[in-house]
Amino acid sequence: MATTSDSSVSFDETDTRSDEMNSTIEQWINDLVAGVDEAQSSAEFQEWLDVQSRFHDYSYRNTLLIKRQCPEATRVAGYRTWQEDFDRHVQEGESAIWIWAPIITKQCPECENSPSYHESSDCDYAETPPEEWSKGLVGFRPAPVFDIAQTDGEPLPELDTEATGDADGLVTQLTAADDDLGVTVRIIPEEEWSHGEAKGVCERVSLVDVKPLVEARDRENNADLARTLIHEYAHALLHFDVDDDTERSKREVEAEAVAYVVGRYCGLDTSGSAFYLAAWESDDPEVVRERLGRISRTAEEIIEVLEN
Repeated sequence: MATTSDSSVSFDETDTRSDEMNSTIEQWINDLVAGVDEAQSSAEFQEWLDVQSRFHDYSYRNTLLIKRQCPEATRVAGYRTWQEDFDRHVQEGESAIWIWAPIITKQCPECENSPSYHESSDCDYAETPPEEWSKGLVGFRPAPVFDIAQTDGEPLPELDTEATGDADGLVTQLTAADDDLGVTVRIIPEEEWSHGEAKGVCERVSLVDVKPLVEARDRENNADLARTLIHEYAHALLHFDVDDDTERSKREVEAEAVAYVVGRYCGLDTSGSAFYLAAWESDDPEVVRERLGRISRTAEEIIEVLEN
């Protein structure tokens, strides 16, 4: 499988790889911000959400890198991981997909650098020797991974996805996840619904009850009901303490993006989704970075609760 096309990138040069990976992420975000009122930007955003749904436990930086290099990737792993854990082998001539991998090593308690960087820094911490320091995250390094389509070998073990693939089971899972997500959830019969045309709401019941209340209007379409629950859970996790009407439309894009990622992961048909990124037109790239990070982290949190 080729990992490059007219619209993809590659990071073949060792000396410039780190800088190119960083600049690719920055350029994608800058282009998105510059064109938020164009249909192409919304399509690019939705393509990133598709990748995020397949790699829900990856940071937005890594899913952006995967999208730019190999947008059709479904499962990635390192060269040796494919060999040793899955008895699969990377096909000859395949190009790596480069992502950021954490560097975990002994870390100075004061400056939080590794021993080698600590020695060249201005930090004078010397209460305990480096061999007694605890390990921690000191940075990130480019790491090569390969998509399953770039490998041959034993088939991967099938995952049991029946519970999350079936909308009836997913609604049950979502309502049972309320305590783990720190919310109260109610599904209200159609004839008792008092919130007009809204499909769901997230609100504060009282000053005493600090848990967000999520209510969803019951309906025959359980896939749509599950999507509404995910959307309102996203509001509860992201926006419950936000009281700013100017952010309302921007918050809707974030919640809908989380619902899209989680819904795709759970096997729902989300092809009808549309993202009106013009709501973000006043945001600078740093704010958009924060929004992408919140979307990926919140989707991961909901998925992890459902998996457990």
